[in-house]
Amino acid sequence: MSRPICAQINLAALRHNLTQVRALTPKARIFAVIKANGYGHGILRVAKQLASADGFAVASLDEALILRQNGFLHRILLLEGVFQADELRLVEQHRLDLVLHSPYQVDWLLAHQPKMPLKIWFKLDTGMHRLGFDLVSFYQSMLKLSHALPHLKLHLMSHFASVTESESFTQQQLAMFNQACEDYALPKSLANSAAIQLLPQTHFEWVRPGIMLYGAGLIPNLRARFKPVLTFKTKLISLKWIDAGETVGYGQTWTASRKSLIGVAAAGYGDGYPRHAPSGTPVLVNGQRVTTVGRVSMDMITLDLTDCADWVAIGDKVTLWGEGLAVDEVAEKAGTIGYELLCGITQRVPIEEIENEAQNP
Repeated sequence: MSRPICAQINLAALRHNLTQVRALTPKARIFAVIKANGYGHGILRVAKQLASADGFAVASLDEALILRQNGFLHRILLLEGVFQADELRLVEQHRLDLVLHSPYQVDWLLAHQPKMPLKIWFKLDTGMHRLGFDLVSFYQSMLKLSHALPHLKLHLMSHFASVTESESFTQQQLAMFNQACEDYALPKSLANSAAIQLLPQTHFEWVRPGIMLYGAGLIPNLRARFKPVLTFKTKLISLKWIDAGETVGYGQTWTASRKSLIGVAAAGYGDGYPRHAPSGTPVLVNGQRVTTVGRVSMDMITLDLTDCADWVAIGDKVTLWGEGLAVDEVAEKAGTIGYELLCGITQRVPIEEIENEAQNP
């Protein structure tokens, strides 16, 4: 490894976080959401550590087949269903849990005439207005499918839009879901990471934790119970004093108000650090908080180390996010969300696995 940057993944933290989700949802079964290459952590790496989950949830058939081909016999939920009718053959062959979100998918299933008692999840649109049946088409499709293929095992699900942003809208969604489900004694799934933390009445038979398994997206009073799984880290590769009035970086967006020690860390948007992170974005140097200055470059960021001049040196550890600095805090400063930062680390960044209960700063 020539550049000092790496993404350090704490395998023990994944297992620990799953244990914490179980403690929060003692009566529910867990679909661990590992889509998007395990939220950027590696789908197989994550699946191995979360093998005690009751099932996995993925976005597409190709992700499900990776798991099956590597020996995972868990229930695997296809969150977006199938994208082509001929995929149903593989769904049946590999006994996957199938989401239906539109009438055309019901028609595909009826035409396929599965022989196996597939597990089918009807997804209701309760206000997210992304995927899902409205109430009328749900009742029609439910009636059609249950009569034509009575051997299928039916389930109901929906997805919250704004648990942490709007209590009133969330309650509307919950009321609509409960109304749609009241005539069907079927297993249900509604709670994502936010609802797992804030709405125990939505846990039902299955929960779908995603971002919280990776130690992010947590409400304040639960942060201490979960561990960040991925620490994005690098090192200082340059130290340079500049005079007051001098500028740093492309576009001269930051001007020194005093004589300043500028540090350069080997990380940039080519590695997945957010290009739009403004001056003042927090970074840790040897565990101490400092801030970025100037624009993010492809391979480097610049830091104001003036107040650290007595103790910083070339080669010192720089934590971009992870242990000691929540990815959500960095994301908020950069105008995005922790999901995007975790999923956005690029292929040129090497992965380092550790098995410690706590990561190094």
